[in-house]
Amino acid sequence: MKYCMKSLKYKNTEAFVFKLWKREISGETISEKETEVLTIWKAHAEKSLDQNHLEESRERVLSLLEPYFIQPVTIAPRLTFRNYAYKIAAVIILLLSLGGIFTYQTFFKADIYTAESGTRTVHLEDGSVVTLLRGAELTVEKSFPAETRIVDLKGDAVFSVAKSKIHPFIVRADGFSTKVLGTVFKVSQSGITKAVELYEGKVAVSSSGIPVSYLTPHQKWTNFGIAHTSAIVSLIVPKTSGKKHPVVLSLSFNDVPLKQVVDILQKNDEIRILYPSEAAEKKITADFTGGSTDENMEALAFILGLEVQKENRIYTLKK
Repeated sequence: MKYCMKSLKYKNTEAFVFKLWKREISGETISEKETEVLTIWKAHAEKSLDQNHLEESRERVLSLLEPYFIQPVTIAPRLTFRNYAYKIAAVIILLLSLGGIFTYQTFFKADIYTAESGTRTVHLEDGSVVTLLRGAELTVEKSFPAETRIVDLKGDAVFSVAKSKIHPFIVRADGFSTKVLGTVFKVSQSGITKAVELYEGKVAVSSSGIPVSYLTPHQKWTNFGIAHTSAIVSLIVPKTSGKKHPVVLSLSFNDVPLKQVVDILQKNDEIRILYPSEAAEKKITADFTGGSTDENMEALAFILGLEVQKENRIYTLKK
């Protein structure tokens, strides 16, 4: 019997099963073999169907039929209306089972694109183009594009977003999101280090616990691999600055341990900072945007209730 079921074409099998159910509803006798066919097909159809979707379908059908249970209806004496209604529901649920997999895959299940062995280009319905880098995964709901165009990203990807003044485009990544109206940018996720690099247009980057950051072309947002940390870095280094690495334009911390704040300040300003060891885990909330190195060190000392001394490129925070 199982071999026969597998050998039948899907459409022929569906029609055959549907006829059996029609006969059962009408009260006709169904043989033991025919009942076995129905049982096997029902199990086969429901096996790969999402169980939550199946339960919701059953509840929805029965809910629609419930009003009829309390209304007087004249029917054939051999069946009560409740039994009749439940048999109708059973047929509908069977059809949902038969077509449920196709319906769920076609109309409800999100589209998932992966770049397993190399880059992959994905063309979205709104005209946007996403280049997934190796190992990246893009999830696009069936409702896309909607009033707000939202996609979910794992890994790294470059986005060329179709312009729209009224329909924002949002890329949700791991712990942060990027919102645009139309631009070209790259989202990078390497472990706990997150970054957004802007090539053209404007973007707003938001992450839990820190203010929204706005980027202009040739700028990069990053958290330096530290939670509740936000920095905007200029990717264009002025020749007159004397620096060999990108310049940090803004730097914010929200409840971040002092030792991590110091690590970033030392690398950014090419300085050394000495501080009492007992203060290493003290949580710091500060915005070092726009200040000179000396001003930032004074601000940090004030937050800690310490004094600061400078000798060459060494800053000492002490009581």
